[in-house]
Amino acid sequence: MDASVSNHIQQLINDSGLLHLKNNSKKNYRSLDFSNDTILITGAAGSIGSELSKQLIHCRYKKLILVDIAESPLYELQQELEGDTDDVEFILLNITDKASLDYLFKTHQPTLVFHTAAYKHVPLMECIPYEAVKLNIIGTKLLADLSIVHEVKKFVFISTDKAVNPISAMGMTKRIAERYLLHLNNPDQTKFIITRFGNIFGSSGSVVPLFINQIHSGKPLTVTNKDISRYFICKHKACNLILEIATFKDFKPSVFTFNMGTPIKIMDLAKALTTFYSEDIAIKITKIRPGEKLHEEIVTKNETLMPTPHKDIMRVKSKNGELTKAMDIDELLEISPYNSLSEIKAILEKYM
Repeated sequence: MDASVSNHIQQLINDSGLLHLKNNSKKNYRSLDFSNDTILITGAAGSIGSELSKQLIHCRYKKLILVDIAESPLYELQQELEGDTDDVEFILLNITDKASLDYLFKTHQPTLVFHTAAYKHVPLMECIPYEAVKLNIIGTKLLADLSIVHEVKKFVFISTDKAVNPISAMGMTKRIAERYLLHLNNPDQTKFIITRFGNIFGSSGSVVPLFINQIHSGKPLTVTNKDISRYFICKHKACNLILEIATFKDFKPSVFTFNMGTPIKIMDLAKALTTFYSEDIAIKITKIRPGEKLHEEIVTKNETLMPTPHKDIMRVKSKNGELTKAMDIDELLEISPYNSLSEIKAILEKYM
């Protein structure tokens, strides 16, 4: 394993705190000023949403509205933030329910939205693609449309590198959501900001907790392909950069991404983790799972990266300079649970 790769993995492990190492990463994050904003976070109990919530608690803000459909994780977040929750509301809500969402906007009048709610597990969404369409596209559309109606100032959408040249149903739905938001951008209305990045190191359901559980269970570590690689970023850093982007004053409607270093081979990650436990832990090669790529990308062939005032934030610029045109998503609204994966992907492909 190359020394730079080893150092990259070591830094991710240190910053994540997954192996109970001292985590100094948060100390370098500055407190940001959102004192004029009522902030809505969807998917607030998830990996990104909860970390955004925890960092915002230490910022200036008018009010925090933390929304999730998962009752127990939302309750756990509420308990974790207990004592630090002045002007914070915890709301159980399904963002695909238009009536509930409209009531939320009318009641709390958010001015800044962080939309992190999504179905993100690629193989699982290959089995139930309708749910990916319903949440990742239709839920995003409802939230964005109501943000315009209720004069939200900024809407920050959490996307993924799996939306770049997607082959999975999940990646396709996130790409379509990106395109829908880009076409909504209007200088006199809500500003839509898209952040696109790779795997959150140690997030729920990701490969690192899986490896740790396999190690504790005495099982071999399972790697789907010896060459498979992914971009990784620590959730603390990712969320701080998301908050930094939300403070940008002047920007063109665009996608932003982060400095994540070079992609890491999952095999190298598995080997690095075994050094913390035992050199005798076996690594088993299985096979690529449905919808997975061997390697992910951060930009398409029609996009290029441009610097921003922040060294770790880059703007993804379209090479042809054209913004996405308005989208007629009527056919997407007709997708149902009765449609097969191939039928749904054929429809999604039309919107790529």
